[in-house]
Amino acid sequence: MDELLYLIAIALSLGGLGLAAFLWALKSGQFDDLDGAAHRVLFDDDLPAAPHGAPGAVPRAVPEPSAPEARRGQ
Repeated sequence: MDELLYLIAIALSLGGLGLAAFLWALKSGQFDDLDGAAHRVLFDDDLPAAPHGAPGAVPRAVPEPSAPEARRGQ
C-alpha cells in the first residue's frame, strides 16, 4: 500500500512539472505565431539575389504565358 502513495506523489509531481513547462512556454511566447514558421519555410526571402548565370545561382521559374500571349508568339 505504501507503493501506491509513492506512485501518486510521483504522478502529481510529474503533472505539476508538465504544467509548469506549459505555463513557461505560454508566457515566453511559444504559441504566439503558430503559422509563421510554416510560411517562413516556404518563402525564404533572406537569400540575396544572385546574378543570372552566376555559379550556384538557382534558376527561377519562368511563368507560363497566358493564352493571348501564346497566340501572339505563334
